Amino acid sequence: MAATRDSSTGHLPGTGELTFGGRLRSIFSGSVGNLVEYFDWYVYAAFSLYFAPKFFPAGDQTAQLMNTAAVFAIGFLVRPLGGWLLGSYADRKGRKAALLVSVMLMCFGSLLIACIPGYDVIGFWAPALLLLARLLQGISLGGEYGSSATYISEMATPNRRGFYSSFQYVTIIMGQLLALGLLILLQKVFLTQEQLAEWGWRIPFFLGAVIALLAVWMRRNMAETESFSEHRASSKRHSNLRELARHPRAVMTVVALTAGGTVSFYTFTTYMQKYLVNTTGFSKDDATLISSIALLVFMLLQPLVGLISDFIGRRLMLILFGLGATLFTVPLLTALAAKQSMGSALTWYLLALVITTGYTSINAIFKAELFPVHIRALGVGFPFAVTVSVFGGTAEYLALWLKSIGHESWFYYYVSACAAMSLIVALCMRDTKAHSQIDRD
Repeated sequence: MAATRDSSTGHLPGTGELTFGGRLRSIFSGSVGNLVEYFDWYVYAAFSLYFAPKFFPAGDQTAQLMNTAAVFAIGFLVRPLGGWLLGSYADRKGRKAALLVSVMLMCFGSLLIACIPGYDVIGFWAPALLLLARLLQGISLGGEYGSSATYISEMATPNRRGFYSSFQYVTIIMGQLLALGLLILLQKVFLTQEQLAEWGWRIPFFLGAVIALLAVWMRRNMAETESFSEHRASSKRHSNLRELARHPRAVMTVVALTAGGTVSFYTFTTYMQKYLVNTTGFSKDDATLISSIALLVFMLLQPLVGLISDFIGRRLMLILFGLGATLFTVPLLTALAAKQSMGSALTWYLLALVITTGYTSINAIFKAELFPVHIRALGVGFPFAVTVSVFGGTAEYLALWLKSIGHESWFYYYVSACAAMSLIVALCMRDTKAHSQIDRD
């Protein structure tokens, strides 16, 4: 007679093995929580065109966007703190526990932004409180990435880790897509441009705080990974920066590959909506629509390319990304800068995102495969957070600053140079699929 499954845990009685349904429920719960976190994070970028004058009233549109981009970048600067604190916590107390803490921090940060009065009401305190909220969200995301990537990678079946782990970026992109979709609904259906600029931009931050509570509930019912459970029962090794320093090659691999990948990702996702308005000359509505269609296709590509990596390996996929981003970033951004139809802009945009998929679809799994279980969440999260803070968080501000001084095209070459660095490392690394630390847990 077949064993009866425990519906509350997803395990077979008498074994430590997850059922298929339990594994899927756990991955889904982790992914949905990740979606909520990135929805809250990207709402800031999607709606900054409207709320920038409320917090930074002086200057023209580019100057206001630079101020909001600076706060966006500062939020990235504390991500290493989150990667360190919550990564160590995940390696000591469990992936599930760290994921609960991260989503609660994001909830509080979103609620704070939704309630802050404008500069005309409280003066300097308005941008100061905005900065505080972004710092809390930065700590949250810094811990979310490493814990989430580790959790999904450890939950995945060995021969489909690329496919399952790709859902981390499916949820990241979906969070951004939902933020843009909400913006389109408010723009086209419910509110006027004046209402959006006056008070409508607060709606998504309230919504983000509310749905974060749903993520807390879902994550409370997640199963812990077998790798961590077995490690906690049998090992006394601790997760800390000293232990992480014993893995310098793995750490530097994460840093170098993340540098090129994150600059490309933030250039062609977060910044692109503003680029289409501020450089190409599209209206805010048209730029939002183009970005939404492109991101939908980008999201759907992630599982397909992740699955391909399960057959051809992670290294080859990273080489293809590095080569494509190095050679084609400058031509693609140059083409997107010209006045054109929505259809042609969407075509160039999609080509850039197809190239970027070579990194995003497998970035969680190749990092998790580099580190042993007792240091995995910290090893994935901390060097990633440091690199994203330096390269990803500053990408939008750097692009706007170079535009403001009349040298916008210099940014194109910067993105290409970062991709070239990733290409060099990809050419020199071993394929993590064939040499995975997860198989040694």
